[in-house]
Amino acid sequence: MAAPKKAKGLGKGLDALFGDVEVTPVKSPDKKESSKPAKADTAAKKSDETEASQGGVLYIDINDIKPNTGQPRKHFDEEKLEELASSIQQHGLIQPIVLRKLKTGYEIVAGERRWRACRIVGLKEVPCIVKELTDEENMLLAIIENMQREDLNPIEEAEGLKQMIDTYGLTQEQVSYSVGKSRPYITNSLRLLKLPEEVRTLTASGEISVGHAKALAAVKDRDKQITLAKKTAKDGLSVRQIELMAKETKAPARKAPKVKKSADEKKIEEDMKNALGTKVNLNRKGKKGKIEIEFYSDEELERLIELITSLK
Repeated sequence: MAAPKKAKGLGKGLDALFGDVEVTPVKSPDKKESSKPAKADTAAKKSDETEASQGGVLYIDINDIKPNTGQPRKHFDEEKLEELASSIQQHGLIQPIVLRKLKTGYEIVAGERRWRACRIVGLKEVPCIVKELTDEENMLLAIIENMQREDLNPIEEAEGLKQMIDTYGLTQEQVSYSVGKSRPYITNSLRLLKLPEEVRTLTASGEISVGHAKALAAVKDRDKQITLAKKTAKDGLSVRQIELMAKETKAPARKAPKVKKSADEKKIEEDMKNALGTKVNLNRKGKKGKIEIEFYSDEELERLIELITSLK
């Protein structure tokens, strides 16, 4: 089988945004004091943008910047935004906002929270780094930046990961590599999106923990999931208590009655086992039935396919 396609090396996250380039501020000229003709202003602007794209900081009109449509973060804490705005007003914006150029204006890649705080302060221009990025790189880096800063609630994070898979066809393995999280972490995170809306809302708000939400995902009855989630938010059920309740809701598995096989059927299984080199099960129901051929690795599956197709 072909090896899985590797992700595009975005696992470095913010390193991929800033690289090893030394950042040198490039401030746009004051429009009132500038006496340069229009053509000279245009040339200077292009020169500034070129320098900015190579690692410098360009001061850009805040009204020329728009939020990232692929931004996984939907909720911004107003109190924390006010605190950040107060800090920016006192000390200035220390870390530039990362943008990408659009046909008209710019789109935020990383730093929407800083951009919102700058608008609260009333800044006219903000320091930015302009990067050339594809739509895929733009979305991936927006998700990575938020995950590294732990700015996303568990549901926003899961929605961002799902978007990487649905929009750009990445596998869970590729997503795992890109965001620097383990494969089980990705799988468990995506499971949260299967929970009822009421449970997702309680998880997003922090009223129940992600551990509680994962335990609730094991409860098969959706109404019981909602009931337990509300009880957890109100009474503080532990994760262990939910796990025990989840086990109680599972119906006991019914064991299929064993059917005794005839001597002829056992001989057919044995002959096929010797021919294929693996265990074979023959299940008959009257004149109909099925043959099950077991394999234990990708390599063994390929071997069996080659063996069977060679019998044409």
